[in-house]
Amino acid sequence: MSHRTRHAQSATRRRVLKTAAATATLGTLAATPLGALAQGRRELKIALLTGKTGILEAYAKQTITGFNLGLEYATDGTMAVAGRKIVVIEKDDQGKPDLGRSLLAAAYGDDKADLAVGTTSSGVALAMLPVAEEYKKILIVEPAVADSITGDKWNKYIFRTARNSSQDAAANAVALDQAGTSIATLAQDYAFGRDFVKAFREQLKHAKLIYEEYLPVATTDFTAGAQRLLEKMKDLPGRKVVFINWAGAANPFKISELGLARAGIEIATGGNILPAMVAYKQFPGMEGALYYYFAIPKNPVNEWLVANHYSRYKAPPDFFTCGGFAAAMSVVTALRKTNGDTGSDKLIAAMEGMSFDTPKGKMTFRKEDHQAMQSMYHFKIKVDPAFAWGVPELVREIKPEEMNIPIRNKR
Repeated sequence: MSHRTRHAQSATRRRVLKTAAATATLGTLAATPLGALAQGRRELKIALLTGKTGILEAYAKQTITGFNLGLEYATDGTMAVAGRKIVVIEKDDQGKPDLGRSLLAAAYGDDKADLAVGTTSSGVALAMLPVAEEYKKILIVEPAVADSITGDKWNKYIFRTARNSSQDAAANAVALDQAGTSIATLAQDYAFGRDFVKAFREQLKHAKLIYEEYLPVATTDFTAGAQRLLEKMKDLPGRKVVFINWAGAANPFKISELGLARAGIEIATGGNILPAMVAYKQFPGMEGALYYYFAIPKNPVNEWLVANHYSRYKAPPDFFTCGGFAAAMSVVTALRKTNGDTGSDKLIAAMEGMSFDTPKGKMTFRKEDHQAMQSMYHFKIKVDPAFAWGVPELVREIKPEEMNIPIRNKR
């Protein structure tokens, strides 16, 4: 191995996930058959790729926290499954497709990762898909959303716990698809934005999508986009809505102050991380649909996540904390089914059609395209002085069977 390769590997953060509870539990287990087994079988290596550097940094950090907590919950604190100690190899792809591709190859080839989870940006995830196929190893996509990941760019080694563009679109259409409504979209000009708008257009049956505005991913000044939206919509009759589909820390909701509100144009959006939802306070009564909000799901997994996240971080778990947790639950559920066998054919057979518990309740990997079918939540924003953000009050849970989510891949 070259000096450069060794240096690159040492730069990769490589951690055995531990907690005080896990340490104590493993100490107790050392004298038991399970403890002996965990010491005797090869470590189980999971590569976790996220965009920790760049505009999606907050999303990435939540994914990592959620994944660690999910492993802890799923393994009852032992950080082992089927007698194999879990080692997580973290890698930062910086939101760059070329780097993501090379880091995943290094994880499979040099680090000998048994499987991988990631990543934050849809553009990077799409670049990583062929690497999983080349190495014939499983990649669980979390939290990237673009439909094409489980659509025309899919291969059999790809599973996704994250929701996809069509699930976002179908759920939000429930809130907005009414006759006499004209809708324009504001989205980022890459796979996440364009795949959402395509799916949203397909889901609308009564409302009309009259205009699509795309802006560069890192946009912070929305003036020009707001002007174009205003020109297209100001003279239209009936209800007028701009649906915003945006990832990152920028505040596209500023467009409301740039003439849209005066022209009677409403703002609508889906869910986001809590810091981004601070802007929602300006829009009491705004409706949309989201993937997760900590106060909505009522189940033992979410109760554990909320309680433990509050006790450790003095804050509630967020949007992508749930996603990381769900990915970890899928990994441990699959490995229990295969008794720790990480052979890809065994894992694929175990995971196709597999249901697993998450903070949102049950998810199921659809056999046809390996997309996790899951509930979404129709919300209405309420302003509560106790919270810094606009609170998404549940209107109703939209169950997987209510959403017509197209199968877009070819097998």
